[in-house]
Amino acid sequence: MMKKVWKQYAFLAVVMFIVSAILAGCGSSNEPAKTTAARKDPNASATLNTLREKGALIVGSSNDAPFAYIDATNNQFSGVDADIIREVAKRLGINKVEMKQIPFENLLIELNNGTVDMVTDAMYIKPERLEKALFTDVWYKEGEAVVVKKDSSIQTKEDLKDKVVGGQKGTAFLEVAQKWLSEGKVRDLKIFSNQAELMMAVNTGKIDACVTDGIVAGYTIKQDSSLNLKILSPYEAEAAGKIGAALRFEDKEFLAEVNKALNDMKQDGTLMKILQQYGLNEDYFVAVDDGKTQNVK
Repeated sequence: MMKKVWKQYAFLAVVMFIVSAILAGCGSSNEPAKTTAARKDPNASATLNTLREKGALIVGSSNDAPFAYIDATNNQFSGVDADIIREVAKRLGINKVEMKQIPFENLLIELNNGTVDMVTDAMYIKPERLEKALFTDVWYKEGEAVVVKKDSSIQTKEDLKDKVVGGQKGTAFLEVAQKWLSEGKVRDLKIFSNQAELMMAVNTGKIDACVTDGIVAGYTIKQDSSLNLKILSPYEAEAAGKIGAALRFEDKEFLAEVNKALNDMKQDGTLMKILQQYGLNEDYFVAVDDGKTQNVK
């Protein structure tokens, strides 16, 4: 009789052990979820937490050097805007920044479609763009240049009166050229899809001059010895503007986090060091107090 009772107790003990093990196993399956939740920063925006978890910030650019482009020699995201946003991302705890190439005129469209997290492509902060997206505080400032062939008879802006000029679609510099056309300061205007086509059109004589980004023009002419081009000088820019990055309206909290990192970079000298690496002096720098963007939404 005692043996029978003992066997029953032993059997119950084994059953309880198995049940305990199963329950412990079920409990451990919840641990990864708890660990993931613990990684969320309660003081960070939902967008920033998502980007940290994803491990990458996807930015849109039209692949224009020297701002934000893929360097053909190493396939790396490069340029002054690339270096700025990479440093911002680092300070925000985002592991890497990746670029998606998009035509310039479609950048804000794709941003609002959700195909990229941000637009970083030397984009001017303008009232009509503030109706379409949020913009960061100012990264830096710049203006347009007029590019002509080295042996061109064009010496001043007044010499463009009977000439054909070109501009790039979607840029503030095209608006300058359109204004000149409407005022009779140029004979005709041709529009091109990208910077490379625009510069080549001048180089091959398809147009007499082009109105384009001054920083891009200087960089392109310096890098490509096959271009028989120069920047018209003296010349006073009419479309001098301020550059920033664009975000979606729903990412307002993330915008504040980006601006905090950006303004810390201005104050500790990091931003100025990045500008200097691309030949930009203090004339291009915008201080914290002068760089606040008044977003309309």
